[in-house]
Amino acid sequence: MTSQNPIARELLFLALLSTLWAASYTFIKIGVETIPPITFIASRTLIAGLLLYAVIRLRGLRLPTDLATWRLFFIQACINSVLPFTLIAWAEQSIDAGLAVILNATTPIFTFLLTALVIRHEPVSGRKLFGTIAGMTGVCLIIGVGALSGAGEAIWSQLAVLTAAFSYACAAIFSKNFKGLDPIMPAAGSLICGAVFLLPVSLIVDRPWTLSPSAASLTALLCLSVFSTALAFMIYFRLMQTLGSVGTTSQAYLRVPVGVAIGMAFLGEMPTPAMWVGLVCVIAGVLAMTLPSRRRPVAQGG
Repeated sequence: MTSQNPIARELLFLALLSTLWAASYTFIKIGVETIPPITFIASRTLIAGLLLYAVIRLRGLRLPTDLATWRLFFIQACINSVLPFTLIAWAEQSIDAGLAVILNATTPIFTFLLTALVIRHEPVSGRKLFGTIAGMTGVCLIIGVGALSGAGEAIWSQLAVLTAAFSYACAAIFSKNFKGLDPIMPAAGSLICGAVFLLPVSLIVDRPWTLSPSAASLTALLCLSVFSTALAFMIYFRLMQTLGSVGTTSQAYLRVPVGVAIGMAFLGEMPTPAMWVGLVCVIAGVLAMTLPSRRRPVAQGG
């Protein structure tokens, strides 16, 4: 096995994560048509958390029992699920899913700035700065001015998504506290904490027993919970340990070209030349932010 195989595997996981989270915005858009945001997100975290707990038990493992770890899980839940999930679900009641993806693509920018100027918990190189700029340039080229034609018409919803992006950046940096834990542990623990926090709010605010959700919304909720939350969170916490916070959040850039690819495959859309240039910029940015900065000698022997 060559020394390049591990990073290639992590980049594949990064691409899978970006696809799962790119699809989540469409699931949310469909879900909140007949399910209020708080109840929708409470259900999302509960289903995903219970699913991951079942996987933990099937693997013969147990969740941590110490209070300190669960305190960390709760903080992670607040900044990585409760706050951003709810803000995005609320915002998508008045803005398109595509615009939500675009605005949330600013997460790597916030992560880079927090890392470079405040936290300094991992090396910040000129190449990562280049990757940040290249990725954002690519996003701008792909979406074009026309995609933001609604900017200002739903300013609070747009600010909500940007706040969610900042929250995701904080969560990416905070996740360094889980180094050494099996990635499924913080994924399950934080989602369970999120559900415990949101369920009482849902019962008080939305009275979910009075709702009549459509089959489409329920299907979207199930897909969102299983694929774009439970599976995605396991991949996310794994990548935090292998690629770091700046590298992992670079998947936010990949969501935009993934959306372009979905449009080509299912809607017959054809990208403009500017979009193709933007796609190249995005890929260059992600590679610059994720590839190792130098080749380390391979250890010999057993």
